[in-house]
Formats: sequence, structure tokens, C-alpha cells
Amino acid sequence: MNGNVEVVVVGGGYGGVTAANSLARRDGVAVTLVNPRPDFVSRIRLHQLVTGSDDAIEGFGEVLGGDVRLVVDTATRIDAAGRRVSLAGGGTVSYDYLVYAVGSGAADPGVPGAVEFAHWVSTLEGVERLRSALDTTSASAPVTVVGAGPTGLETAAELAEAGRKVTLVCGRVLGPSLHARVRRPVARRLAKLGVTVLEGPRARVTEVTGDAVRLDDGRSLPSAVTIWTAGFRVPDLAARSGLRTDAEGRLVTDTTLTSVDDERIVAAGDAGVMPDHPFRMSCQAAVQLGPAAADTILRRIAGKTPAPVRMFFAGQCLSLGRNEGVTQFSYPNDRVNALRISGRTGAGVKEIACRFTLNKLVSGARKASSRGAHGDSTDRQETSQPEHPMTPPGTRRAA
Repeated sequence: MNGNVEVVVVGGGYGGVTAANSLARRDGVAVTLVNPRPDFVSRIRLHQLVTGSDDAIEGFGEVLGGDVRLVVDTATRIDAAGRRVSLAGGGTVSYDYLVYAVGSGAADPGVPGAVEFAHWVSTLEGVERLRSALDTTSASAPVTVVGAGPTGLETAAELAEAGRKVTLVCGRVLGPSLHARVRRPVARRLAKLGVTVLEGPRARVTEVTGDAVRLDDGRSLPSAVTIWTAGFRVPDLAARSGLRTDAEGRLVTDTTLTSVDDERIVAAGDAGVMPDHPFRMSCQAAVQLGPAAADTILRRIAGKTPAPVRMFFAGQCLSLGRNEGVTQFSYPNDRVNALRISGRTGAGVKEIACRFTLNKLVSGARKASSRGAHGDSTDRQETSQPEHPMTPPGTRRAA
């Protein structure tokens, strides 16, 4: 190992990238990031990719420190006893410590026809399939968005602003994570965009077909394209590896983000859970959990006791099309309050938040690249899959 402590980060989202950059700043720590895609996906802009107002992609060369080894492959199993990660490409990567940051994706809602006929916006691949479906559908054809959380609200507004005829099926209530007073400007904006909002105890989807959505109250809504935004799931890598998970498949950890089964495995982002201190799955949480996971590992390397993670939340920023938005403020514990910013200013705040998040990743990458190199890293390549060359800084893939 050339005297280095080897850390493998599984997953290159917000939590994985911030953890990798934080670890790579420390001399004597060699970091390998395993990710199934050659680019960083900006999930907070995926709803913009639906209509093409942003490509939601950044090159890893922009957001990942130059000393971090990038392996483009999918982790299939974690051998905790042997401290090795098996890859879909047939190789393995060894580690002294592992950051579990596999993120989250769309959940199977268990509704007949949903998996077969609905589209998702929780992953890059899902959005690309959705865009293809929209491109082959008349602009006047009805589109149904199921789920009125932040993803559903932003997707419905983005499509409506682009001229699509959108129905938003909320289930119980519009914007369940919002304060009651903050829902009002959201409802007004959706109405202005022409979105039909269905909410109430019987506004629940019971079946999806190729051209319709059926509701609990018996109604059948024409739907040329149906988009499902309700619910998330976590990849089952931890469960398949024999590690303890909760009912949603998240790796169970203590308050230092350490797996309750193995102190050399630490979680970051949506894929981990502290049962007594749950947090909302979000980019806002992930960019805090990544550095916290790194701190836990660095403290253990130094022979110190890791500190419990402390989370701070400021609120939720929603873009409702390109021209308006709403910022919902919260207390530091993530409990929402009645304070808000709406209209064009709200849209501006959301854009600032998106840019700030990216700038934070870029800054972390620069700090990680500023220290001395680890030395020759070829002896750390333990996979049959060739290492993917990093995208040059500043490169973006076209939408």
C-alpha cells in the first residue's frame, strides 16, 4: 500500500464526492471512488434536464480532486471480512476503510402498471428515457405527474412552463413537506401555469396504463406520458453484502455514521440511516454527511474517537419553472416554519443554491488537489475494468 491508508468510496453523488475530497486532503490517505457513470450527475437539476434547460452533468475532473482515483464500474458486493469490493466488470478493489454512498433512486410503488408504463426523474437514465418519450409525443398530449413532493412540483412546473398540458396527482395534499402557508404560493404558481392539481384522500393512483392513469375514486385520466415522482429506494448493495439495513434498505449506522456491523464501513448520503436521528434524504443532507463520514474515518486513522454527526438544515428551495420559485425556511432541525420567499426572488434563491452547491464541490476538489501527490498509483488498480480517464476541468456534456 506504499504506506497509504486505502479508502474506497462507493458512489459518486454529493455525499461520495464530498467525502472523497475531504479524505484526499490528508497525506497518507489514498482514495478510490467507484461510480457506474463517467460523469457527476447534478440531481438537483434533473427536472431541468427534462425540458433541456440544463444538462445536469459535470465532469468529474471539475468536482473531484486530482489525486482521487476514479473507477467507472458498479459495485456488486462488499466483502467486509476481506475488505474488498467486487465490481460488475469482474475485478475487485481492496480497502482499509469504505464510504458507503450509493445514493437513492426510484422506488417500485407497487401500483399495477407503474413499473411498465411510468417514467422516473430520479436518475439520469430515467430522465433520458422520459425525454425520448416526450420527444415522440405531441406537445398537446396530456402528461400526468404522480407525487407532489419537491421533485413532483418542480417537474410539473417545468413541463407546464414549456407548454405541456400537465395534471399533478398529489394524493393527500399538495407539497406535504411544506408549511401550510407556503403551499399557497405554490398552488397559485401551478394554477398560473395551467397545471391541474388533484388532491385529497381519494386522489391516489391505483393503476397506470399506456394511455391513462386510474384513481382511487374511479376516475380514469388520459395520460400519454406518466411520470412517477413519489418515493425513493436505496440500492440493495448493503443487504446483499450481509450488512444490517432498515426496512428501506439503508445501511444502519450509529451517530458517527459507522455501520453497526463494521467500524471500517461508514455511510454518507441517502443510503445510510441513524435510526434514532433520522434525516431527510436530500442534497442538503448529503453535502454535510460526506465530510462528516470522512471525519469519522480520519479520526479512526489517527486513533481518536469519532464525534457524533451534527446536522443543520436551512429549508427547501423549489423552482417552479424558470421564472418563479419558492424557498421554504426551516428551523435547524429541519422542522419547517411559515417563512418563505416566493416569485422571481424565490427562483433566484433556488438558482443561487444550485450554483453554491456546485461551487462547494469544485472548491473541495481544488483543496484536495492542492496537497502533494500520493505517488505512483498504478499498484492500487485492482480491477479488470480499465480506469476511466477523468473529464478535463470545465467540460460539460451537452443535453
